[in-house]
Amino acid sequence: MGRRVTLAAVVVFLMAIGLLPLVVMFAKSIVVDGQASLAAYRGLLTSGREWVLIRHSLALSLSTALLATVVGLPLGIVLAKTDLPFRRLFTALFTIPLLVPPYITAISWFNLLGRQGALSKVLGSAAAQATSDWLFGLPGCVLVLFSTFLPVVMLLTMTYLKTVNARLEEAGKLAGGWLRVLKGITIPLILPGILMAAMLVFLLTLGEFGVPAFLRYDVFAVESFTQFSAFYNFGAATAAAVPLVAITFLVLVAERLFLRDKSYRLRLAPGGAPSATIALGASRNWIVALVGLLCFVLVVAPLLVLFSHSLSLAAYKEAVSRAGDSLLRSIAYAAIGASALTVLGFFTGYLIHTRAFRFWRAVDTLTIFLFTLSGTVVGIGLISLWNHPSTNFIYGTPTIIILGYLARYTALTSRITVSALAQIPPSMEEAAQAAGAGWLRRMGLIVAPLAKRGLVAGWLIGYIFCLRDVGITMLVYPPGRDTLPVRIFTLMANGSTELIAALCVIMVVATLLPLGLGLFFIRS
Repeated sequence: MGRRVTLAAVVVFLMAIGLLPLVVMFAKSIVVDGQASLAAYRGLLTSGREWVLIRHSLALSLSTALLATVVGLPLGIVLAKTDLPFRRLFTALFTIPLLVPPYITAISWFNLLGRQGALSKVLGSAAAQATSDWLFGLPGCVLVLFSTFLPVVMLLTMTYLKTVNARLEEAGKLAGGWLRVLKGITIPLILPGILMAAMLVFLLTLGEFGVPAFLRYDVFAVESFTQFSAFYNFGAATAAAVPLVAITFLVLVAERLFLRDKSYRLRLAPGGAPSATIALGASRNWIVALVGLLCFVLVVAPLLVLFSHSLSLAAYKEAVSRAGDSLLRSIAYAAIGASALTVLGFFTGYLIHTRAFRFWRAVDTLTIFLFTLSGTVVGIGLISLWNHPSTNFIYGTPTIIILGYLARYTALTSRITVSALAQIPPSMEEAAQAAGAGWLRRMGLIVAPLAKRGLVAGWLIGYIFCLRDVGITMLVYPPGRDTLPVRIFTLMANGSTELIAALCVIMVVATLLPLGLGLFFIRS
């Protein structure tokens, strides 16, 4: 009884914080002065701007997903299955852009390719003007978001490769070399996971707000935010948000129809046989050089330029003076959000793993839907639901920020929990149940301790994504309660290059330092 009641409460809570705000947002957009009206949608359609936004949004999302998949798949294979030197270092470096707010990566590229960027001192003003024009538009957005979401495909490729039975690959080697084995056995086996990774990149790019806003490329997420925050036009903002909701929903429906359980569970390869390592042989040196060059261009060079612009003690003093309180709030909100996400994700993941209800798949789809949905849409939905005098204890406090984190990022901690629970023999919980232990006691004394590495990993991922959030927090934060990513974004309009660079460096350190400590704890 306790199991069903607890898990049912979790489902109700997820719907209340994630689905209900979207329903209220849409309902308010079609009701004007108590009358049904589609004026906001007609206005967007008749202006012709709708088709520009559709074209821009799809071009950006498709280009980024295609490029990330084409590069991320072979990169993941090289880092996971070969004897390439410095594999762990390369993996860590390639992952950095995913861990920081994407617009910080855009700032780094601006400091490198902008009119006053580092390349202007080498190539001259004419070349700098050309690179700046190239950066501010579709190519620049694709470059930044490709480097940001490349780790999604790379890491999922590396993860799914661990699920391939090494005996199948060994049998394939009897008939051909490794290239033939990869093409005929390994890649087909992990293809559902690769398609899921491409889908995630497509949807995350579709909902990205910070990078297109900074690089002045009009997409639906930017239009929705601008209409809401700059023009206070709720109808137009919702009209621009609904296509994002519709496209996200349709893509997820397609994923469920065509992939079903194929990309769902992450289980280690059976039999305990370690995956065979591919010896690169004579090609080792040039592959190391190629991977190193890619890592330097996408990660190291932009970060070095960012650090070089921040090398001023005065800039750091000003950064602490103007944003020190925002940094402390960011860390506090992220820690609280990560802790709540770990608990909510544990119960959600348990529900999905055990298929406790017949609608378990709908719960999983809801969490993925909210994760891939634009943060600006989630933020507008939260405001639509909670902006009332009677609920000011939520709307007027940081509670609404935490609810936004829970709505959008539960998919991360629940998926990590599912993977952790898949490694625990069901007999462990069954033995405790046979001994008379209640469900909550089994969860607290048996299941959670056995899944603690996954729970710690979930907390770290939740902390990072809460810390880097911009889209939700930018819209819903109460006066005087902004976070560091929001403060950086607002200071970009009139802050000096050195100040912005120093703030971005502080943000990177605030992200990577706890991650390093957490990974050390997991390893030890």
